[in-house]
Amino acid sequence: CQDLVPCGKDKYISKNELLLHLKTYNIYYEGQNLQLRHREEEGELIVEGLLNISWGLRRPIRLQMQDDNQRIRPPPSSSSWHSGCNLGAHGSVLKPSTLPDIQVTEAEATPSAEAPGSSSGPRAQAEEQPQLLRTRSDVGVRRRGSTRTPSEQRRLRRHRFSINGHFYNHKTSVFTPAYGSITNVRINSTMTTPQVLKLLLNKFKIENSAEEFALYIVHTSGEKQKLRGSDYPLIARILQGPCEQVSKVFLMEKDQVEEVTYDVAQYIKFEMPVLRSFIQKLEEEEDREVKKLMRKYSILRLMIEQRLEEISEGPTAM
Repeated sequence: CQDLVPCGKDKYISKNELLLHLKTYNIYYEGQNLQLRHREEEGELIVEGLLNISWGLRRPIRLQMQDDNQRIRPPPSSSSWHSGCNLGAHGSVLKPSTLPDIQVTEAEATPSAEAPGSSSGPRAQAEEQPQLLRTRSDVGVRRRGSTRTPSEQRRLRRHRFSINGHFYNHKTSVFTPAYGSITNVRINSTMTTPQVLKLLLNKFKIENSAEEFALYIVHTSGEKQKLRGSDYPLIARILQGPCEQVSKVFLMEKDQVEEVTYDVAQYIKFEMPVLRSFIQKLEEEEDREVKKLMRKYSILRLMIEQRLEEISEGPTAM
């Protein structure tokens, strides 16, 4: 039992086989932050790292209006909201900068047009040269103003992550993430599907319940496999292989998606004439099987009727 790793309800995989899959996984993501680490605790193999999850929602989600301290967060102004525009580090809103006032004197007249009797000393030449007043750069102001008070630092730490640039806003607190856009969450191989869902929703401060959603492994062939509550998404990702061009983990609504088996998925991408020909052949095969069964049971019926007649005629003959 110590050499087996659970990957679902009544499903196990050997530790050596899982390590081989993990080695292939890390070679594929060599030099990237998607590589996974593993360790053993009390004889149990634990894998941890980032798991990519694609948004596949069809209905809008709701972002929480309150932060961790249950204080209502004032929504930013609408002028500073458009796909993350004017958002600084950690989601702080930057005020639009104004151009500094630069005063420029008129250019010095040409020597030919110089008025007679004008002084040509060094002081006069200096006064006649165009002057630019020295101003403070906005960049320098922002750099010197980067030191924040402890209360501002706590507020920035409490700030939620953004979903494709979306933070809480009174106009966009209810929205649908772009289909197929990818996020990630740090998990380990001992976390089940409901735990991963709750962790993902808490990361983005999503108000919806985790019971509304499910994780699916979607293949390019059209196959859709729902991860059960007892499954371990990170192990399922490792066993599926690292290439996301073959399969991806999607977050979807439970009542909006149906599972598609491999046998059905292989027919999805066929053209309609080909599918009709398949249906016609299946109908012909079905008719042949029906006729075969009808002949078989009609013969059995005749045999039973003959036997019944023989039984009924026997006592009368005696």
